[in-house]
Amino acid sequence: MRRVLAVDGHSMFYAQQKVGWFFEPRNLLELAAEGAELSSAFWYAGLKDPSDQRPFRDALTNLGYTVRTRPLRELGGSGGSDSARGHSDQRQSDQRQYVRANLDVEIAIDLLTVAPRTDQVWLLSGSRDLDRLVEVLRAQGLQITLISTEGMVARELRNAADRFIDLASLRPRLEKGEAQQQPVFSRT
Repeated sequence: MRRVLAVDGHSMFYAQQKVGWFFEPRNLLELAAEGAELSSAFWYAGLKDPSDQRPFRDALTNLGYTVRTRPLRELGGSGGSDSARGHSDQRQSDQRQYVRANLDVEIAIDLLTVAPRTDQVWLLSGSRDLDRLVEVLRAQGLQITLISTEGMVARELRNAADRFIDLASLRPRLEKGEAQQQPVFSRT
């Protein structure tokens, strides 16, 4: 069994916040390699600037991940040009909003490229935009395991996969020891 691992870093960051713990990328690689030959591991991340997350990205590369990045799209908060109205550039920069980098195309290209030499894909994402990719990979005979968490995964993506594993069920195997926190969306 040849397996490929693809981690949508943006989606997983928010899924991990929701469950209240963060996974260790090394543990994820070890889990993905159990019972299979892990032929490729990809990690996708949006960046505010080229130096953003540099130590983390370097650590991922050293572990064996292929790291793909794109700049986060930046939107102004006021909709107009503050400098044209005499406001300082500092105020304008304070109102910047960053939104998703959208690495779905990179995920699709990588997974379609490795598909001929792959039997199984572990996809860590919740993006509805990947449902058609999953359908195409399955039509090519690949088995797709989707890993995310309840409430953070699109129904269409979950329905397209062969198997769904809730990230919460993997906590004993994946959790980073020093990164425990309370769930962001706890119900009391």
